[in-house]
Amino acid sequence: MVLRKDALGQYGEEVAARYLSGLGMKVIERNWRCECGEIDIVASEGNALVVCEVKTRSSEAFGSPFEAITQRKLRRLRQLATKWLEARQVYAPMVRIDVVGILQGAVGPPEIKHLRGVE
Repeated sequence: MVLRKDALGQYGEEVAARYLSGLGMKVIERNWRCECGEIDIVASEGNALVVCEVKTRSSEAFGSPFEAITQRKLRRLRQLATKWLEARQVYAPMVRIDVVGILQGAVGPPEIKHLRGVE
C-alpha cells in the first residue's frame, strides 16, 4: 500500500528528474540509500556532481518545500555525497548540493523552484 504522502514524494522526484534532464543535467541515480540516509537524485552537470534533494508539497499550508532544508539536513547531504562517491569509486572535481521544490496544487501543472549550490 502506497501512502498519499509517499505517492506525492515519488511524483515530485519524477517531476524533478525530468526537469533536471531538461536543463541538460544527466541523472545518474535515483533514491540511493546507505546507512546514513538517502539521496533523492544524483546528477552531473559539466564536471560537477550534483546531489539533489527533492521536496514536494501539495500546498504551502505547513510551509514551503524549502523550509524543510535545515543545516542538519545539509550536513547529512554532504555526508551522503561523500558516501556515494566512495561507494561508486567516482572522483568529482566539484560536488554541489541542489534543492528542487515542487508545489503541486489540486489542479494545474506543478510549480518548480530550483536552488543551486545550497550551503
